[in-house]
Amino acid sequence: MNAVKRKNLFVFLCVAPAVVLFFIFMLYPTFSVFRMSFFERGAYSNKEAYVAFENFKVLLNDTRFIRAAQNTIFLIVTVTVITMSLSLIFAYFLTRDRIFGGNFFRVVFYIPNILSVVVIAGVFSAIYDADNGLLNSFLSLFGKKITVLWKGEETVIFSLIIALVWQAVGYYMVMYMASMSAVPKSMYESASLDGASRLYEFFKITLPLIWTNLRTTLTFFIISTINMAFLFVRAMTSGGPNGASDVVLSFMYNQKDDGLYGYSMAAGVLIFLFSFLLSFAVNRLTKRKVLQF
Repeated sequence: MNAVKRKNLFVFLCVAPAVVLFFIFMLYPTFSVFRMSFFERGAYSNKEAYVAFENFKVLLNDTRFIRAAQNTIFLIVTVTVITMSLSLIFAYFLTRDRIFGGNFFRVVFYIPNILSVVVIAGVFSAIYDADNGLLNSFLSLFGKKITVLWKGEETVIFSLIIALVWQAVGYYMVMYMASMSAVPKSMYESASLDGASRLYEFFKITLPLIWTNLRTTLTFFIISTINMAFLFVRAMTSGGPNGASDVVLSFMYNQKDDGLYGYSMAAGVLIFLFSFLLSFAVNRLTKRKVLQF
């Protein structure tokens, strides 16, 4: 066996295990989800009946699914806007200004990202407790006793937003700080000499030069929010009260628990297609010429 064949064999042996695992745990399950969405089947039964697009027709007229989809879109938009904005602002000030204890703030902001969702959910559930929660107790200091139901039907979605933002903002702040640190300080000095304000520097120098990183993290964060929202809902509210905090993944999970396996897979297909189209749209909308420095 010559050197070229030995090299090709070595590469094949290195790549083959990863390809096999990818097929078994990614491609095959994805294909199975698409296939099962066209069948009616119980979660614990081998009997299945082909129903074509009936699952999708019922799903798109299901008020519970529509409400879960609305909650998901609302969370994606609000959590993304708030998290990205705060991350950029904190990163900018910690990078541009020599703030006393800057490294300490980096560590403190990053800590929520290393905590598990269950721990964060437990902390915020204690904060939001209507009777003895920290938030109501704090607000009661300024007047009579307050018993706001922070996980009530009208407020639960906003309570989830706060928890999601708190968990993610530090991680993206650190990523943006790394990008901003690479921007030459001479650009800021030149802009300052020309009388540019901090706001002008941020939008005309900082953002354009870190745009590639911002674009990548934006796409990643939007898609990951779909998954993180499900984890927080399962850990904090279980979709309640009355489905007010349900998201598409928790809806799909609940249908599986109710024995509607094919119906659940139809929801999974719509989530997959929505995630793919959303990722494609974000990449197209944020595409711009890469600036060199």
